[in-house]
Amino acid sequence: MTVKFCVLGSGSSGNCTFIGTEKTRILVDAGLSARRTAKRLAEIGERAETINAICVSHEHGDHIAGIRVLQKNNRIPVYANGGTLEAILCSRKHEGLDCRRFTTGSPFSIGDLSIEPFSVPHDAYEPVGFVIRAGKYSIGIATDIGIVTNLVREKLRKCHVVVIEANHDEGLLHEANRPWSLKQRIRGNQGHLSNRAAAALMAEIAGEGLQHLFLAHLSADCNSPHHARTTFETLLAAAGHSHVTVGLTGADRVSEPLILEG
Repeated sequence: MTVKFCVLGSGSSGNCTFIGTEKTRILVDAGLSARRTAKRLAEIGERAETINAICVSHEHGDHIAGIRVLQKNNRIPVYANGGTLEAILCSRKHEGLDCRRFTTGSPFSIGDLSIEPFSVPHDAYEPVGFVIRAGKYSIGIATDIGIVTNLVREKLRKCHVVVIEANHDEGLLHEANRPWSLKQRIRGNQGHLSNRAAAALMAEIAGEGLQHLFLAHLSADCNSPHHARTTFETLLAAAGHSHVTVGLTGADRVSEPLILEG
């Protein structure tokens, strides 16, 4: 089985990740507009009309902004848990959306992909991360987390590819021209992970199986690609995991597409 993976966009203006095999193609979240999603899919040789499903992690706008038009134009079903669906469907603009309900903690299948949603701490109704299994490969996605929990450790520990939030540098957040209340929300247990907290997690759980790490949801004014990459590479090297490649994602570009063979 060949698995194609790409983060189409990540940041406060929109989050969307593509995972595909020869038979099945899904998006995890669709926070970019439908037009931008289609354009970025085209950049990696894919088409919106071939997407089989959109799996939604939570209801915040930067994760669902494109779902209605993507579904209208391409008949793509939306998969989410009960809490997230309740939050999405309370908006009149999402009336009539074709939704499929999954249960947090219970794996389900879409084509030849097995998808396991797991709980994460974030300020949403019922937020989840995902472990997506395709053949011998496991891909973990956790883009909005306030604190690291034992469940997060357990689910990401055996993944070959991980997309992990690296929202802010603690020093840059402290110095940022932002309201104190917003800084407290970001730092809180249901907010967003710092570079150091996320890097410490990955340095702790990385094994020989983890090959590729993608840093997601970088803040435009409280982080920088240099701060994020340096923190991760330093902590991974100190823990003996220099074999792990550290890739960056951004709101304005697709990540380097990754092809997993075998």
